[in-house]
Amino acid sequence: MDKDYLPFHPNPSKPAFEVPKGAVDAHCHVFGPAVQFPYSPKRKYTPCDASKDQLFALRDSLGFERNVIVQASCHGTDNTALIDALNTAGDLARGIAFVDENVTDEELAMMDKAGVRGVRFNFVKRLVDTAPKSVLKTIADKVRPLGWHIVVYFEAQDIDEVAPFLDELDMTVVVDHMGRPNIAAGLEGQNFAKFVAMLERNPNIWTKVSCPERLTQTPPDYSDVVPFAKALVEKFPTRVLWGTDWPHPNMKSHTPDDGHLVDVIPQIAPTPELQKALLITNPMKLYWSESE
Repeated sequence: MDKDYLPFHPNPSKPAFEVPKGAVDAHCHVFGPAVQFPYSPKRKYTPCDASKDQLFALRDSLGFERNVIVQASCHGTDNTALIDALNTAGDLARGIAFVDENVTDEELAMMDKAGVRGVRFNFVKRLVDTAPKSVLKTIADKVRPLGWHIVVYFEAQDIDEVAPFLDELDMTVVVDHMGRPNIAAGLEGQNFAKFVAMLERNPNIWTKVSCPERLTQTPPDYSDVVPFAKALVEKFPTRVLWGTDWPHPNMKSHTPDDGHLVDVIPQIAPTPELQKALLITNPMKLYWSESE
């Protein structure tokens, strides 16, 4: 792994908050192991290995029942590690793949059978070289017949560029990590206001109220991020998801304790009804509706 890479927490605490039965960790990753699933030669970072077995052990320890595993940029368009994890988990996991415009219908059908339910478009330039929007539209057109959705990762300063494109897709879109708002600007900050307006305008757009560890200005205290996530959960209760983001790639400030992250949930979703929607109803509708 890179010299400055922070490995995930070796022994996360048991959360004080007990997640409801059937809860879904709707954003996590598997990395390698590199000897079995090599990292992409085009990657912009090299992580520590984070295997499917370690992910599933964390799932059980934290009290979750299911995972949504998101392909990370370090593996590029080789989704082999993701598919292997999905095949191991069976109905307890779904996946988000990363593909290019050359992906075939046969490859998409194979991924769909394994449990992939969407593709990720990454607009964070320090992590990837983002494909032209015409290419992304081609990919969206290829996966739309499967009933898949699009997951997008962008940062707050890029919302003016990204929001019109999301409107043009005319399909379900899930935004990672609240569009990475600038916490210092406060709830009334211009870019967060634009983010809320985007969700109000377009009912196809969902968001993950995850990753306070990436957004906070006072790690490992995440209280400054809570008002942002709580506002979205209460305003858009049927279009929010939550995930650990394990194994927390490219963290620079600290190594988050996943138990502490779980304990943020009742702060952003303070009622049992909101917790059930966030952790069960919404992810089950988006990822498991065909198996209900």
